[in-house]
Amino acid sequence: MAMERGLPTKALWDRLPEIVRFRDQPGMTETYSFAGAEGTTELEGQLFRQRARPSKAVYLFMHPTATVQLLPMPEALADAGLHVLCASSRYPRNDSALIMEKVAYDMGQWVRHARESLGYEKVILVGWSGGGSLSLFYAAQSEHPTITHTPAGDLYDLTAARLQRVDGIVLIAAHLSRAEVLTEWLDPSVIDEFDPDTRDLEFDIYSPDCPNKPPFTADFIAAFRERQRARNRRITAWAEEMLATLRRRNDGETERAFVTHRTMCDVRWIDPTIDPNGRAPGASYLGNPRTVNVGPAGLARFSTLRSWLSQWSYDLSNSKAAVNATKIHRTPVLQIENEADDAVPASHNPIIHNALTVANKEFVSIKGATHFYQGQPEHVSACIDGIIDWSHRNDL
Repeated sequence: MAMERGLPTKALWDRLPEIVRFRDQPGMTETYSFAGAEGTTELEGQLFRQRARPSKAVYLFMHPTATVQLLPMPEALADAGLHVLCASSRYPRNDSALIMEKVAYDMGQWVRHARESLGYEKVILVGWSGGGSLSLFYAAQSEHPTITHTPAGDLYDLTAARLQRVDGIVLIAAHLSRAEVLTEWLDPSVIDEFDPDTRDLEFDIYSPDCPNKPPFTADFIAAFRERQRARNRRITAWAEEMLATLRRRNDGETERAFVTHRTMCDVRWIDPTIDPNGRAPGASYLGNPRTVNVGPAGLARFSTLRSWLSQWSYDLSNSKAAVNATKIHRTPVLQIENEADDAVPASHNPIIHNALTVANKEFVSIKGATHFYQGQPEHVSACIDGIIDWSHRNDL
């Protein structure tokens, strides 16, 4: 970052629209758009290009469904003089039909676009939050592609996708996967998926009448977690059975949408002694967890059968960070943990770090940093400094 009279000055850069188009037959129209109906997939993004600082490297931000161009970190990297590409998948701001294998393919299209159309020699993936497990999933499949079908059994061949390897991966506030973090937030008190008011009071921790109160015992936490996994597996079994029924009928109905109720219930939210970090008790990155638990923005609130199996199923999803971390052998990884993260559980980052088999891996923890760095410019600066230092040492 340039200096003037002892104060940092922001680099000058332009925000440029980028569009990637390619033919891809989804089997059905998954998203509401003209392009999707015509069998063409269109991806939208923004390039933060420096005006007077050409670069051979670009930092590619991508999340499975969120659009990241207005988040503080991409802009801060551009302010520091780096070239940044904010990329969206084919499911921007709507993950109800999202298939993780297709998102990995979309990421591959952006990597190819960065090199072949924009002229960058080196591409560094920056995975923030859910973008972390996506980045590791992509990197694993680019080094050694193995996936030919989605968890629903639909053909989607990543072994033939010619996914290009990237030159580095930066993980910021990354969790294990959408499937695993959802499972740890599923409300285990739900007994009937079609009647969320029918609940088991013993595990209804947001109810004032619940007999179990924080601080929770180890036995209760273990039972709570087992109930969460069991609920995920019940939904998965139902989704598989319903999909099989639709296939047997063969009457033109190929998919089914459904609602998953109460998906922001975690003992961590109200008991800060569990996986302790600097987070504020009784709060979450989306607000009051009691409200989010039943609100429209809760994870997996609206889903299709195929989407559930691909991105939310605890046992079937292919995008688990710790699993894919073991398959990455040639790509350097910088992992940045936000120590006061109010979204990602404190246990997730160490699990990912321990699973990484690549020799060139580094771990940085920023004390006091929350998930979105809201009102924390000093922590944003610490993150930027860490990325720049790591990039220089790795010749990126």
